[in-house]
Formats: sequence, C-alpha cells, structure tokens
Amino acid sequence: MSLLAIGINHKTAPIVIREKVNFGPDIIVGALRSLTERPGVEEAVILSTCNRTEAYCVLRGADVEDICQWLTDFHGLELETISPYIYNHRDRDTIAHLLRVASGLDSMVLGEPQILGQVKQAYQTAADAATSGKLLGKLFQHTFSVAKQIRTDTAIGHSPVSIAFAAVSLARQIFSDLSQQTALLIGAGETIELAARHLHQHGIGRIIVANRTLERAHALANQFDGYSISLPEIPTHLAEADIIISSTASPLPVLGKGTVESALKKRRHQPMFMVDIAVPRDIEAEVGNLNDVYLYTVDDMQEVIEENMRSRQEAAEQAMEIIDLHTDEFMGWLRSLDAAGMIQDYRRDAERMRNEVLQRAIKQLHSGKSPEEALTFLAHSLTNKLLHTPSTQIRRAGFEGEKNLLEAANTLFQINNTGGRK
Repeated sequence: MSLLAIGINHKTAPIVIREKVNFGPDIIVGALRSLTERPGVEEAVILSTCNRTEAYCVLRGADVEDICQWLTDFHGLELETISPYIYNHRDRDTIAHLLRVASGLDSMVLGEPQILGQVKQAYQTAADAATSGKLLGKLFQHTFSVAKQIRTDTAIGHSPVSIAFAAVSLARQIFSDLSQQTALLIGAGETIELAARHLHQHGIGRIIVANRTLERAHALANQFDGYSISLPEIPTHLAEADIIISSTASPLPVLGKGTVESALKKRRHQPMFMVDIAVPRDIEAEVGNLNDVYLYTVDDMQEVIEENMRSRQEAAEQAMEIIDLHTDEFMGWLRSLDAAGMIQDYRRDAERMRNEVLQRAIKQLHSGKSPEEALTFLAHSLTNKLLHTPSTQIRRAGFEGEKNLLEAANTLFQINNTGGRK
C-alpha cells in the first residue's frame, strides 16, 4: 500500500492548461468515484482550485502512470497535452507536500489562508462520497492539525502580501468595525474584485462599485450585495464612503482635491481612508494634504508588502521545520500499520496455542490428574510451544553467522548479550 499525489499548479502550468483539468463542483463526486473504481486505487481525494488540481490516492497495485491516464481519460485529453506539466509525490513526499499546500507554503501568495478551507472542503467531499478511508482520513485530519499549529506558532498569515489584502488590512486598523463602514471601489478589474472579496469576508457594511462601464460595475457589485454607479456619479456618492480603493486605467485623476473637500464637509470631517493603486494615479496627490484623509499610493502599499513578504519568508522557514517533524510523525504511524498486522497475527497464533494446551490440561483434570499436575503441564507445554519457533530461528541464525538477525532478536526479546550467562 502506498500514498501518491499527482497534480498541476500555477508553478508548473499556465491557466490554459489548468482549465483543462479542473474539477468543478458538478463533476467532482463523479470523478472521485471514477478514480476509486480504477483497479488498484483504494482511496482518493481531489483538490481542485483556480491555481491547482491534485489527486491524493492510496494505491495497492496501481502506479502514477495509471492515475495520469485516468486524469486525461476523464477530461478527454491526450496524455501528451498535460504530461509536461504534471508532478507527482510518493509516500513521505506526498505527506510533506499536502502539509505545505494546506499551510499556504505552496500558494501563489505565500501563506494565504483560503487554501486551508479549500483542502477541508476537498476532504469533506471525498468523505461524503465514501472515497476516503482510514489512511486518507488520518492524513487529512493530521494535516488540518498541523496547518492550525503553523498558523498559531508562526507569523505565516499575519502580514498581508497582496495590494488588495494590504489595503483592507490597513482599513481594518483605522476602522476597527467594518460592519459600520461603506466602501467605494473605483474600477472593476482583478485587484478591485479581490479587494471587494476581502472587504466582504471581513463584514463590510456596504459596497459601492464605480466603473466606466456600468454593466461591469453591476456584475461585480452583485457578487457582494453592493450597488453600482458610473464614474460621473462619484461626486454624488463620495460622502457616503469611509473607504475608497481606486484602480482604473484612466490617464487622468478620477478624484480631485475639490471633490474630496466637498465630501468631507458633508461628512462633517469624519475620516476617509483612500488607497490609490492606479498608475498613473487616480487620486490627485494634493488630496493627501487634507485633514481627515488617509491617502496611500501603490508605492506605499508595495513597501508594506515587501516588508511583510520578508516576515512571511522567515515564518515559512519555521513552518518547514514543523512540517518536517510532523511528516516524520505520520510516516511513523504508517509504518506502525505494518507492525500492527504482524502483532495481530502473532497474537492469534499464541492464542491458538494457548487454547490447544488449555483443552489438553482440562482433559487431564477430567481424567483424574491433580490441579498441580495439570497446571505444571499447561505451563511447560505452553512455554515450549511459544518458544519453539523463535528458538529454532535464533539457533539457525547463529549457525549461519547472521549477526544482524541475532542483534534484531536481542533487541526484540531484550535478551542478555551473554546469552543468559552471568
């Protein structure tokens, strides 16, 4: 029995390839069952996100080529299409890889927290589909525990390392309770969408999306229970906004000092937090000179991100030490499974011998032998039966000079090195 992980991710494959092997929620249960119906595949969990698709399997007879072939067959692809992008890990490397993934050490943004929730969902889906069993169940529960320890014991997730996340983190420092705040997001690109997602996750009160194309603004606002406006409508709504994050492709400023001054008067000088991510800038530099305005540019954010990335890199080194330790711990548990089977077999043999000798001792009692004679027979016979095979094998090892076997027997049975002679 062996552990195997195969997959592709943002490091090995472009999005055009990752799209081809993605497992959406509508097909993943069917995929799990299809994979575990493959000869030699006993358990399976599939993790599929925008940045990675990975299959974690317990195999008995199957190999990496079988799983790669299943992946291409399931998606109707030629193996040559994706084989240059596939990586695989076996046994100990599988364990270490999963721990790195769940801890955010293998993510596009180092230490990002969303991946742990995605790993948990992947396992739950497999558990519900009955495609994960004892081994993967133990591995994934172990993984969740280690990932939690890494989050607790290191600073891997404490410092923002994307502009959108950094902006929202700064906003939370200024406004402790985002549920009472309104955010105005200017633009509708990837950074603004990510900022909206972070704000929504942290319970922002309201989101307003302003964009040159109203249809695009409306589509983004709908995702987060917000409402949309056009760029010319910004002055009308600016006073409502406590947080402004702007990222457009406009060659000229979208917000000028006069517009912001008017909004501050309407707000009775309640503070406004502004992040201008655009290059060239969306917000006139003079706005930063106004009282009650906290204005940050993309350069300010980049300094925060670079400092925080250094902090996360240090935390990642600490996290890898934890991962190495817990990988060894899980490997020890895996090896103990083989020993457990051997122990069970040995105990069954010993119990069989005991029952045989016990029945003969009982017969002696029934035939008139004294209890002392029957007990002496029981002890003598059982001792001989239990010691016969080990004694024979130790004697053979001595005769043939198998020192390693003799040393192993000495360790196993705690025999005196002098053979019992004092």
